[in-house]
Amino acid sequence: MELIFLLKGIFIGFAMAVPIGPIGIMCIRKTLTEGRLRGLIIGLGAATADLLYGCVAAFGLTYISNAISTEKLWIRLIGGTLLLFLGIKTFRAKPADPKSNIHSSGMLGSYLYTVFLTLTNPLTIFAFIAVFAALGLANEVNIFSGSALVLGVFTGSCLWFLSLSSGVTLFRKKLDIIGLGWVNRIAGILIILSGVIAIVSVL
Repeated sequence: MELIFLLKGIFIGFAMAVPIGPIGIMCIRKTLTEGRLRGLIIGLGAATADLLYGCVAAFGLTYISNAISTEKLWIRLIGGTLLLFLGIKTFRAKPADPKSNIHSSGMLGSYLYTVFLTLTNPLTIFAFIAVFAALGLANEVNIFSGSALVLGVFTGSCLWFLSLSSGVTLFRKKLDIIGLGWVNRIAGILIILSGVIAIVSVL
């Protein structure tokens, strides 16, 4: 029984992670400019946030869900502002030489920042609730099946970002420092637009 919930969770986590939003753009950009490991850290942060929101949706943590719904405006404003800051920083960032060694410093900071940024999108929890309900999981979850479900969500999300960073790595070796500079500029613009959309959506 738990295996079925695990497999369903993997499917849900993978499917919900596939749409390329600001976190996906960050993963692509970090993989291209700083190496596969940095991209994987971004993906791990996003998967952790999905795990947390999946827990709220699966176990019906009404208080947390209501609090998020009540403060949705401020959460989205904070998230949009962070995206604007990140977009500007990304646009202005100087690319590292792709032939130089990649340093692993700052991995924890990248992970925590991604978790926080992903959690500032309160629509995620409602998306999980809707998907769980659509698949008939809302009334079937107990502590064991729920744990298997959210573990599957985390695993599925990780699998997507692993696939994404692995695929992007193939292109990294073909880019010179000028190409990586354009990656930063394009990624920065897309992230800025995501921040603007997040802020405008609550006005």
